[in-house]
Amino acid sequence: MRAATSHAANLKKLIEETSRRHNTWQVFHDFVAMSAISIRNATDPREREKYEQQYLDIVKRYDREEVDRFPLMLAHLVGALENDLSDVLGQLFSELELGNKWKGQFFTPDDVCRLMAKITYGEDLKEKLKTQPYISVQEPAVGGGAMIIALAREMRDQGINYQKGLQVTAIDIDLRAVHMAYLQFSLFHIPSVVIHGDTIRLETYSEWRTPAAIWHGSIR
Repeated sequence: MRAATSHAANLKKLIEETSRRHNTWQVFHDFVAMSAISIRNATDPREREKYEQQYLDIVKRYDREEVDRFPLMLAHLVGALENDLSDVLGQLFSELELGNKWKGQFFTPDDVCRLMAKITYGEDLKEKLKTQPYISVQEPAVGGGAMIIALAREMRDQGINYQKGLQVTAIDIDLRAVHMAYLQFSLFHIPSVVIHGDTIRLETYSEWRTPAAIWHGSIR
C-alpha cells in the first residue's frame, strides 16, 4: 500500500508540474487520452491511423520537457495499480478537484464501491462459477471504472481469478471517462469492451477493447 500511495503521489505531482503552463483539467484529460491510445494502438489494429493522429494532435500542445513527463505519469500509474486494486484515477480526479469542471460528474468513493460489491455479490460468485465459465457484467455509466474494479477486488478476495472469471461491457457518454476506465481495466487485465456511447439512446461512437478481451477472444 505504501508503494501505491507513493506512485499515486508522484503521478499527481507530475500532473501539477505540467499544469504550470496548462490547465490542470486539460493535462489530466490529455494524460489519460494518450495513455489509452498507446495501449489501444499496441494491441488493436482497428482504426490505428486515426488514433495515432489523435495522439500526435495532443502532443503538439506541449514542449519537449512536458512531453517527456507523460511516460513517467503512466509509469507511476502502473506502479500504483500494481500495488493496489482500486480506482486510482478516480481518486486522483477528486484530489485534483476536477469534478466541478466535468459536467457535474463525480466518482463514487472506492470504499463505497467495495462495500456495494460485497453486499451485492457476497459468497454467490463461487456458486455461479460452478455452472458458468465467467461472470458477465454490464455497467451503463462506468465513469472511471470504480464499481467494476471493486467487483474484481471482491472476486480476488474470494479466491477467484477475475482475469479469467469476469467479462465486462461498460458504457459512458463522456470520452474522458471511457479513457479512464479503459486504461485501468487494461492495466488490471480485465476482459472488457468499453463503449463511448449513449446508454439511453442506444448510440455507439467508438469501442475500446482491452488487451485481455482481445487476447482471450472472449469479447467481440
